Amino acid sequence: MDRTVLRIDSGMSWMKFMYRRGELSRRGLVRATWWSMQYKLALLDIETLAQRLVADLAGDPEEEMLAKCEVWYRAYVEHEVAPEAVRAIERHRAAGERVVLLTASTQYVAEVVARSLGMDTLCSRLEVADGEFTGRIEQLCYGPNKVSIAERFAAEEGLDLDASSFYSDSFTDLPMLERVGTPVVVNPDARLGVVARRRNWPVERWA
Repeated sequence: MDRTVLRIDSGMSWMKFMYRRGELSRRGLVRATWWSMQYKLALLDIETLAQRLVADLAGDPEEEMLAKCEVWYRAYVEHEVAPEAVRAIERHRAAGERVVLLTASTQYVAEVVARSLGMDTLCSRLEVADGEFTGRIEQLCYGPNKVSIAERFAAEEGLDLDASSFYSDSFTDLPMLERVGTPVVVNPDARLGVVARRRNWPVERWA
């Protein structure tokens, strides 16, 4: 989703939104920026970090998160959808293909983006009980897990991943790029760019 469908890093955008609302300290914003840099270099233990961050949400109402995500999307994200992404989505849809947003982001970020573009969503999911976050991750859609989630969805929906395309900018998505018939590399990070050149994968530069 980030740097492909969106021209921005949605995680950093959310952190800046929370900072401007006074719900994140300057120190927290700096720490988030450092994590973002490590993630782009595929040096971050995303599973451990995700569990730590989600634990802090325990007891918070889900309704409040949904409301904030709507405000954030309208103010910070809606105008950052890449025109090239819209054209690619329309091209696949015109060919009669199913278009799905497959992302490590949580449902609160991913679904508001996918809904605006008319896409299905496969994403990470936070556990909720009685309208409140439990502080646990129900599903982490990242790395090899992303492949498993996509395979399960494809089996349930009668789709063929070998005849499918997958777009990504990140080296962390290498397992999924290798799983489909047509990997498409968009705005690649340094490590993915090297792999794409070696394997002669198509590379696209979107805004």
